[in-house]
Amino acid sequence: MRRICLTLPTDRACADTIAAVAEEAAYGASHFGVEVRLLILDSSDEAVRARHRAAVRALPPVPGVVVHHLDEDEQRVFLRASIAASGVGEPERVLGLLLPDRVSYGACTDRAFLVAEALGCTSVHRRDSDSRYQYLDGKPVFPLHHELAALGRPAVDVAGLVTRGRLDPACADRPVAMVGGSFVGEMSVDVEEIHRLDPAVYRDVIGLSIPDGHPEIWRAHLIQESFRGAGTAAFTADRTTLTSVSPTRVDMCNIGFDREVYGRVPLPPATDTIGSDYFLIHLVQDARLPGVLHNRHIVNYHTGERRSDRGFLAYQLRLAKFLLSTAYFNAVYARMAAAGDTLLDDAGHVRASAVAAFVRDSTRLDPAENVERLDVLDRSYRKLGGRYAAAADVFAARAGRLLDEARQDMEEFAFLIDAWEPLVRATHSVKGIA
Repeated sequence: MRRICLTLPTDRACADTIAAVAEEAAYGASHFGVEVRLLILDSSDEAVRARHRAAVRALPPVPGVVVHHLDEDEQRVFLRASIAASGVGEPERVLGLLLPDRVSYGACTDRAFLVAEALGCTSVHRRDSDSRYQYLDGKPVFPLHHELAALGRPAVDVAGLVTRGRLDPACADRPVAMVGGSFVGEMSVDVEEIHRLDPAVYRDVIGLSIPDGHPEIWRAHLIQESFRGAGTAAFTADRTTLTSVSPTRVDMCNIGFDREVYGRVPLPPATDTIGSDYFLIHLVQDARLPGVLHNRHIVNYHTGERRSDRGFLAYQLRLAKFLLSTAYFNAVYARMAAAGDTLLDDAGHVRASAVAAFVRDSTRLDPAENVERLDVLDRSYRKLGGRYAAAADVFAARAGRLLDEARQDMEEFAFLIDAWEPLVRATHSVKGIA
């Protein structure tokens, strides 16, 4: 029986989401005849974890669904065993990258990838703790439907299942590597207020994420589309496209990857950096691997913490680090796009060594570009005033550290890519997760 991993990484209270994602797992098992391993990776504090444990205990038993709820201590035991079995060098460094003491969107998903490998899963499907499902005729609309219908199958076989096809015929024999949708609802709280307070400042700030060389009309379009998901239109019917999926059209709360992707290359383990977990979406597109884009979008909402002063500063720092990281990531994406089909070996597997080389080369970029990015942020936030000016003070005080971390994050990513395939193989021998 095909086994898949539906994962929910969390560091905050989300008992309702656990119940909702469990319902999606049950749907996958009953409609597709797969075994679903529902994996909750819990980095919450003890009180919240206790509520999550109660929520898991309250789940009704469902044939074909097995729930794994792992706190960080349990994750650490698994990681230590996997790292030791892999024989990779600097084991404590690898552990620190996979389970850092700061927020890492990539590292939490990398842990899900490794546990999924240990469980014998063929794909990983990620949801987030601040996600809800759309409804049609009183029933939830589950993205897992399209993910299970297409992932791992040759694109030519999937062509008859989708609404439309926009895939290069030369890629028709390649398996579908990724299936994704976006979110609907409110714009990202990290930037919505900036847009509302001063659209010109918003253009300057978000424009820092756009690669150089785009014509102004396209640059303006990309800025306008950023952080907005799929808008606010409600789901009425399925629309699916077999295509080379653009990273701007999907969100990591609504994504499924075939193991042929994440089994070769991990996500960047960068800490306190939003958007760092989108790397594999770019890799799939640049390697010309088929994907399916669907409209079963997740409903986006933000917890109260995101709107608090403490949450505000935390997320503005993560936004700043994202904007600094884009100088490096954009260089890597350009190299990967130029490489195209050569990112794959003769068997159609992603060449991790080539990706690692591009990442490592990016660390040699002139840091002057990021110094200017910080200057733009400083001017922009001080123009907005209030708590943005206070955030600018924090950026200024930490400028050297922020600049160093953005480069070091790429060095650590290249190191993790080098260690990844032995680590993935080693998970198969680790006991204790079944």
